[in-house]
Amino acid sequence: MSQDNTQEQEVALEPQTEVNTDADAANALDTQLAAALADLDKARQDILYIRAEAENARRRALEENERTRKFAVEKFAREIIAVKDAIDMALLDQSGNFEGLKTGVDLTAKSLTTAFEKFDLLEINPIGEKLDPNKHQAISMAPSDEEPNTVIQVMQKGYELSGRVIRPAMVIVAAAK
Repeated sequence: MSQDNTQEQEVALEPQTEVNTDADAANALDTQLAAALADLDKARQDILYIRAEAENARRRALEENERTRKFAVEKFAREIIAVKDAIDMALLDQSGNFEGLKTGVDLTAKSLTTAFEKFDLLEINPIGEKLDPNKHQAISMAPSDEEPNTVIQVMQKGYELSGRVIRPAMVIVAAAK
């Protein structure tokens, strides 16, 4: 019987080993699941953080663009204020000295031209040039000894800002004979 008891014990031990193996496998799967869920939660948190950072960066960029747009002309405005002050002083002059007034207006015009040049705002004054429809607007033709379609008179100067025409020059061109 002792042999039978040993066999029964072995048989009895075998199911326990299988149960232990299944329990160990289940514990290992539970551990892996917990680790995967922790990784998933960390990934979700990382994504939320990245989204928040991206939204903050976008908002800051929009605010910076708004400030830049709002104050882009500040330096230009400071230059123009000096010109306005000179014009206001000329208008207050009651001396009757027209030569002095003319000199003051001339200096003011030069100051304005200097301010324009600082900010790449250039005059288009095309006397003697061929008509360029990108920079000039012909308002009339007149007989002239000049070659046809040559600008012979500027009625209103044009302006370009950094190479882009913001107002074409209004001109009279020579007519063909």
